[in-house]
Amino acid sequence: MFAPSRSPAAMALSLIRQWLRAMGWPRLLFAALASSAIAGFGPGLAAVRQPPFDEAVLTWIHGVIPPAFGRVLLLVYQASGVHVTAVLVLAVLLVMLLRRLWAELICLMIGTGGILLIVDRWLKPLFDRRRPSDRLLEDISGRSFPSGHAAGSVVFYFLTCCLLSAHYPRLRRPLFLLSACWVSLVWLSTLYCRAHWLSDLAAGAALGFVWLSACLAGFAVWESHAVRRGARLGEPAADGVAEQG
Repeated sequence: MFAPSRSPAAMALSLIRQWLRAMGWPRLLFAALASSAIAGFGPGLAAVRQPPFDEAVLTWIHGVIPPAFGRVLLLVYQASGVHVTAVLVLAVLLVMLLRRLWAELICLMIGTGGILLIVDRWLKPLFDRRRPSDRLLEDISGRSFPSGHAAGSVVFYFLTCCLLSAHYPRLRRPLFLLSACWVSLVWLSTLYCRAHWLSDLAAGAALGFVWLSACLAGFAVWESHAVRRGARLGEPAADGVAEQG
């Protein structure tokens, strides 16, 4: 992949530069703004027990959503929990394993595992924000900011869409449409169940988009090197999403 004369430091620097180019300045700017907003506003949000605007949003949602649809949202929230999502992740990983999509499999593992560690093991304990009171489900526990449901759903569903649609182009539109509808329902369900404040959701969604972009940029760099290596060896270029970086 690399010239033998290049040092490890030079190779690492080259990969970082390629990753930055794959990210592009709009997404890098968004990442910087989102990180600054989470770091700047997070401690203040955690210090307020009943934020007036967030509480008003939750009250309004309960006032406009009919009880029948509310029961559906309760089921959506439960279906989007860690255990059900873990089964879906394993199913997609199995498909990639059977298809021998090694790069895609590694990318999805890093994407889903990484966002879980970032949110649940780092940011939630760091900010230590309490969830809204009067939650509609008894098994909702843990800290609130940022929303793991929001971040995880963005990363898993849309990363899966990007990786699989390169190999199944006819499924690209339905995959993204179904994912967008499901993610929207998951977000709404977290608010209806009073599992999160709106600000938790916004931070989680922004964080999820940043991590999704970082993973796709890394995958694009990986694929570009694989294509060049295959060209030197006289192998046909494999399908991928390098152009999406």
